[in-house]
Amino acid sequence: MKDIERLIIRLEKNGFPMGNYLKKALKNIKIEDFITSGHENFFRDNPVEFMKTSKGIIKNISAPHMLAILLHHLEIKKGQKILLVGAKGGYLAAILDQVLGEEGIITIIEPHDEILEHTRRTLENYESRGIIRVLSIIDFDFYEDSGKEFDRVLITGAVREIPDFLNYNSQEGSFILGPFGGNIQQRLLKKEKQSGEWLDTDLGGVVFSPMDTRFSERNPLDPIVLAEGLEDSFSLISEIIEIDEETFQGIEQLIQSLRELPRDIPSISEDSSDEEIMENPVMDLMMSEMERLAPIWPIIEHFMSIELVDIFNSEDENSFTGGGHEDLVP
Repeated sequence: MKDIERLIIRLEKNGFPMGNYLKKALKNIKIEDFITSGHENFFRDNPVEFMKTSKGIIKNISAPHMLAILLHHLEIKKGQKILLVGAKGGYLAAILDQVLGEEGIITIIEPHDEILEHTRRTLENYESRGIIRVLSIIDFDFYEDSGKEFDRVLITGAVREIPDFLNYNSQEGSFILGPFGGNIQQRLLKKEKQSGEWLDTDLGGVVFSPMDTRFSERNPLDPIVLAEGLEDSFSLISEIIEIDEETFQGIEQLIQSLRELPRDIPSISEDSSDEEIMENPVMDLMMSEMERLAPIWPIIEHFMSIELVDIFNSEDENSFTGGGHEDLVP
């Protein structure tokens, strides 16, 4: 029995929606044609890397069970026009192409130039059944309205709201599916437009990397990034444990203050001196809420993937880390 067949059987046993169309597509499209290594992880139902950007950001193809969930909720039919926001290396487009058939049209919008070119090169070696277009945001902007008519829109990375560039002509019964929320956790939402307003169906919690890789490349100690991370973390924590009103208000004020800092303040990095760190307005704000944040900070730093361990327990009250700052690790 082949690896892909074992994977399909395991997914079915675990209750994931595996229609005949999807099983056939998974068997026809070889994951090895879209990644350079690590396909064994895919057959273990894990995400797999399809490329690493020049800035070291790893981009993955989603785990098979998540692909099954997305395709199930897309409710796709032969001959439809699908818009993919985020290329996923071209693999998802190839799977969809198998399902949509010769009359299907798939349009990919990829915001990141490196991933865009990688996807174009990869799909050059794929013999599609229907039409697959790989576009930049600028390319999409210049398309005529007739080329922006879609039955389904699938957003493949985390977004806080529908991207501004996503201006398309919604068809009767069409909808947007994607992970909406912060960088830590999102909700998989099905958005349908009725009477000019978006109506959401919540399909559960998911974790996707940001749609725009520039968010992954940002300095985690940038005040806006820090504010977003605190906001997302605090939202999750408040669902798990009870937080008193004073702490709640203090953290909300901290988040607001971080957002209001001037954009031209000096940035903090691992190379910053103790003096530069302590004089930075970001640290000044963080220290002002030291007592409130201390009890829940270990949870916050876990969610945010950033370590500022000694900010709350330095032996020297006038020093950020009490002698060196090797704990400042993005």
